[in-house]
Amino acid sequence: MFKSNFHTHSNFSDGSAPPIAYVEEAIRQNFMAIGFSEHAPLPFNHYYMISEEKIAEYIATIKSLSLKYKNIINIYLSLEIDYVPKLSQSFKWFREKFGLDYTIGSIHLVRNPKNNKLWFIDGADIALYDNGLQEAFNGDIKLAVTTYYEQIQQMIKNENPDVIGHLDKIKMNNKNRYFSENETWYKHLSESIIKNIPGNKCIVEVNTRGIYKKRGNELFPGIEILKLLYTNNIPITISSDAHQPDEISGAFNETLILLKDIGFKKIHTFEEKRWISVDI
Repeated sequence: MFKSNFHTHSNFSDGSAPPIAYVEEAIRQNFMAIGFSEHAPLPFNHYYMISEEKIAEYIATIKSLSLKYKNIINIYLSLEIDYVPKLSQSFKWFREKFGLDYTIGSIHLVRNPKNNKLWFIDGADIALYDNGLQEAFNGDIKLAVTTYYEQIQQMIKNENPDVIGHLDKIKMNNKNRYFSENETWYKHLSESIIKNIPGNKCIVEVNTRGIYKKRGNELFPGIEILKLLYTNNIPITISSDAHQPDEISGAFNETLILLKDIGFKKIHTFEEKRWISVDI
């Protein structure tokens, strides 16, 4: 089984337990490494983000654990940084200010550039997704989803994150109600994203959270996008997006089987300050 996880949320943001609990569980499962990636702050309050007042404590905690357990497990420091045009701080600023080992770039809030309203696409409350779609995009799902993928393209071009988090998470609360991933316009959007990745050397995360939390029947990204990643030779890593200690290896076994069936033979892991390719 894949023995690392680089997308982990503790109670410094929207996770359930202190970092030490995840470290202890990772050691129990014989992990080689674990990376913490709290949601970086934006210039407004939201329940899922780490507060600016807590960042210093978070950084100190992860660095202290890294030193304490250095002979047992590798512990890395990261942030999952939201890219929101005209609102979010640059990824370079976060890297340099907090000494991050790597960055995860994700979209949870889609900004309509015409009215500056934000659509929150994540969370367990589907009503927030539905209401946000109406308020920010007047219910125009094609415009909203197109804006989501355009925002990802901007993030790749402008911020060059080490890892692109849950690439197609826009589908999670859709539940096949507003659009189908088989529609031609949607396929064109996802294909366009893939074409823009190689030159920026980003790694695409295969996020298992939707599977083990039963919020969908596919990974993020789904199988069609995974096939595109494979044919375009784009590097991937597996992460569970854990919010509880017992989730750090959620759905890893079945995900590895699927990736092998597609044809993947390599996966990326973080080691000694760099991403390296290893056999599955």
